[in-house]
Amino acid sequence: MSAPRILVVDDQLINVQLLKRKLERHNLAVTAAYSGQEALDSIREHKPELILLDVMMPEMDGIEVCRRLQANDDTKSIPVIFITARNTKEGKIEGLAVGA
Repeated sequence: MSAPRILVVDDQLINVQLLKRKLERHNLAVTAAYSGQEALDSIREHKPELILLDVMMPEMDGIEVCRRLQANDDTKSIPVIFITARNTKEGKIEGLAVGA
């Protein structure tokens, strides 16, 4: 049986490295992306079973990535967990509204 595939998306290299190292210790197959567009490209190629997605990224933020995933029948069922420093009620509501 192959290891579950997880995509980690964050524009900060150190955050990706820390998460990747932690997940790989549990024998998970981890792919990384450093922007919203790179995440969408990686999702098409690697078809992850879970996405850990930073909310605050330049150009295309995690909210927009999640909206695009939800609008596509091939990707809308992939679970998304937002990674964010924002700890506001509004931020949580926005994340839930787009399918995270």
